[in-house]
This record gives sequence, C-alpha cells and structure tokens, in this order.
Amino acid sequence: MDETIAPERRLFCNRTLNVRGLRAIGFDMDYTLVHYRTEVWERRAYEHLRERLAARGWPVAELDFDPEMTTRGLILDTELGNVVKANRFGYVKRAAHGTRMLDPAEVRRIYGRQLVDLRDRRWEFLNTFFSLSEACMYAQLVDLADAGRLPGPLGYAEIYRIVRSSLDAAHMEGALKAEVVGDPERFVEDDPELPLALMDLRASGKKLLLVTNSEWAYTDAMMGWAIGRHLGEPARWRELFDVVVVEAGKPAFFETQRPLFEVVDVQRGWLAPARTMREGGVFHGGSAAHVEHLLGVPGEDILYVGDHIFADVHVSKEMLRWRTGLVLRELEAELRALEAFREPQRELDRLMAEKERLEHRFSLARLALLRLERGHGPRVTESPEQLRARMTELRARLVERDGRIGPLAARAGTLVNERWGPLMRAGNDKSHLARQIERYADLYTSRVSNFLYATPFVYLRSPRGSLPHDPGA
Repeated sequence: MDETIAPERRLFCNRTLNVRGLRAIGFDMDYTLVHYRTEVWERRAYEHLRERLAARGWPVAELDFDPEMTTRGLILDTELGNVVKANRFGYVKRAAHGTRMLDPAEVRRIYGRQLVDLRDRRWEFLNTFFSLSEACMYAQLVDLADAGRLPGPLGYAEIYRIVRSSLDAAHMEGALKAEVVGDPERFVEDDPELPLALMDLRASGKKLLLVTNSEWAYTDAMMGWAIGRHLGEPARWRELFDVVVVEAGKPAFFETQRPLFEVVDVQRGWLAPARTMREGGVFHGGSAAHVEHLLGVPGEDILYVGDHIFADVHVSKEMLRWRTGLVLRELEAELRALEAFREPQRELDRLMAEKERLEHRFSLARLALLRLERGHGPRVTESPEQLRARMTELRARLVERDGRIGPLAARAGTLVNERWGPLMRAGNDKSHLARQIERYADLYTSRVSNFLYATPFVYLRSPRGSLPHDPGA
C-alpha cells in the first residue's frame, strides 16, 4: 500500500484479500459505520447502570466512570474478581483485583499454572467498546464486596451476572438510545469521508449491505446523522445500501435459519412476514442464508466488517467462510503512540541485542568454569580466577544495561494506557486480542472510511509470516 498514507488510515491484512474481486460488502452499524464518542457514551451507560444498582440498595452513589480503568481485549475472571490481560497463548501477563493492579509476583502466584480459556464461562472477554462501562463497574463492585459493603453473600460471578443483566436492561429500556438520538453531535464522532468511501465501493460494482442488531428507528436516525445529512438529506443514506437488515440478532444471524420480516412502512416501522430478501428493502431478523440467496454468490465473495470479534468476525468466518474485517478505532491512537516511540524503541532493541550478547558471553564463561571445576569436556586454557574476573566484569555490564533498559521497557509497556499498555501487545508478545484478530479477521483497520485511501480495487497481500529461525529475526 502507498507509504504516503498515514499508518492509522491503512488497511492491515492477515490473509490475502482481493478487494476488487469482492461481490458484496456488509457492515455492522454501532462502532463500525457509526463511531460513538466512547467516553461520553460509556459514561452515560455507566450512569444508567449505576442508577439500576442503586435501586437495588447498593452503595454506588460515589462511584464514577474511569475510561482508563479497562480497555477492549481484557478479560474478566469472574471466579476471582480480577481483570486480566493475557498473551496469545492464554498466559496472564497483567492483572488487577478489582481496581488494584497486582504486582508481577502476585500475578505469577495466582496465574502461574492457569491458562485463560474463553470456552470456560469463568472468563468474560471484553469484545467491544460497549464492554467498558460494565467492566469498570464490575471492578469497582469487587472492591465494595471485599470491603463488606455489598449485600450478600455475593460471589464475584454473581456480581458480574447482576451487572450484565442490569446493563442489558438499561439498553433494552431505550432511555440511553433516546438521549443519543436527541443529541447525536454529543455522542457520535462525525466522519465526513465515510459517505464517499461507501459511494466508491458501490460504484465499483459491489453490493453494500447493512446488518445491525439495532432496531429500525434507531438505525434510521443514526445513519441519517452519520451519512444521510452529508448527502443533503438524512433519509438518503439508504441510497448507498442494496439491503438493510435490522435487529439481526447476531451472532444467531450467521448460525441459524431465523424468521424474516420486511419493514413495509419505514415511517411507522410496520413489519410483514417475508420469504426472501429483495434489493432496496429493509428487513427485520432473518439470517445470512437469506443474504446469500439474494446475492447468489459464495461466501468467499462476501466481506463482512464489524467491531465485535465474536458476533461479527468469529462466527461469520467459522460458520460461513465469509471474508471478515474488524474495525479497531483504538488502532489510531496506538499507531500514533508507536510512531512517537519509534526512536526509543530502536534504542531499546539495540540495548536488548547487546544484553543477549553479553548474557551469552557470561554463560560461556560460567560453563568453562564449571567444566574446569568438574574436570570434564575440552581443555580450558584460562584459570578459575580469570574466568571469575571475566564473569564479574560481564555481570557489571549487564547490570548497567538493565539500568538503561528498565525505563525504556516501562515506557513501552504503558503506551496508550498506563495500566494495560498497547492494545495488541502483552509484554513482548501478541495480546490475546491480537491473536483473535489474527485468527478470525482477514483485515483490520481503524475506520471504514480508510477504504477511501486503499480504493475499491486494492489487492491486499498478507505479510510473510515470521518464524524465530528466520534470518534477522
């Protein structure tokens, strides 16, 4: 891809994808086409949640939303009341009990023999931005439970269940969405490049689909504000989509055959049963099979782009072999932070390479001393005193290097988020989220309008996978 494109506006490819050969592209809406101001939206969601918990008599009035407390890709350990960050193999690299970060020794003691397995209901993966308010509240409630301030007895898993159900009820009630519809400028980030990106994709011959779990009235309002008003009239957003599916019920939309209804009156939201989809229609429910029947194309010719690693990307890839794209808005801040840290990172890499060479020389001297003392192996020409002196000198140089490496490594570990560090890294390894993205998303990017820079005719080639034994690795 053109190197003049800013890194945060690029498309990143895990598996080679010929975009110009795609026949259809489907999009989720929330946090995909419509980007919410995360702190504003999640703070209001948190406040609605707090009201519901207060109504249960819980002492939550003094609690407040902290947007830095959790990030997407973290995992709740509902058995121990912890928030953890795991690497791609499931090893926990950082953890907090409630709101208190655990030191490395505590993390090793608790999780040294424990792997995160998302198939176990003990673990709750924070898939989307919508998880941030519930995770923040959960961590704070663990603190209250430990202090004996919650009615009980309540286990950590039961606390999570109550938080989850209370937040779901707040969303179902619709009060928060009514606030968003009433003041979209406060809650939604404007992206004036988005309509042109969609127009280019459609003009290139691709069918465009909108498949969202949101209801029709909310979808129409949000898409009208995010797209339609840039076209001259809110209702014109529908001109960019060949099919619209609301209340899709993902992930079930991709997994099962479900009843299909058509929104026959878009003003009143009236529904009528439908057997099949038709172009230009607005539909309620249904399944991916209806989409494939309408388009008459195989799954490998359809790309679906969403923000939820499971409901949007994992299931559509596993069940249907659709091509998949993930929107990671946080990627923009992460890439900017990495770019700003480029020179310190080079210095850190140089120092680590020096440390490895010194460690090897120290190990050779130690082995030579061991052989000399035990009387085995090749003849050692140096005396024990000479070997010990060399080891002392090398140890001093290693201590000096560690003194320079430590601050740089600490800075690298707090990029983007002071508590949890970069989204896609867990220490020096890939994060568990990065592994999920690598496994299920053919491409990932920070926003849909980045297709504008790639063009609808781009051929995305995945990088050659690196191995530890590769030259220069």
